[in-house]
Amino acid sequence: MLHVGLIHFLIISAFLFSFGIYGIVTRKNAVMVLMGIELILNSANINFVAFSRYGNFGLGGQVIALFVIILAAAEAAIALAIVLNIYKTFANVNVDEIDHLKE
Repeated sequence: MLHVGLIHFLIISAFLFSFGIYGIVTRKNAVMVLMGIELILNSANINFVAFSRYGNFGLGGQVIALFVIILAAAEAAIALAIVLNIYKTFANVNVDEIDHLKE
C-alpha cells in the first residue's frame, strides 16, 4: 500500500510552481500570465497545507492558505479589470506589445 507523505506534496507543488513560472516567462497574453501566477499561488497553498499537516503546526497552514486564496481572488478580479481596460485602450492584450499606457 502506498503511503502519501510530505515528499509527494512537495513534488506536486514543485511541478505546479514550474508550470506557473513557464507560463509567466513564455506567454505573451496577459490572461495566460495571470493563470501562471495563479498556479504559483496554488503551489504555495499546497506547501502551506502539507507542512501544516506533516509538521504538526496545527491549523496555521490552512489559515494562511485561506488568506492566499482570498488574495488570489482579489488579485484576479483587479488584474482582469486592468486587462479589460488595456484591451479597450489598445485592442490587444499581448504584454510585449504594450509598452506605455498613454499615447
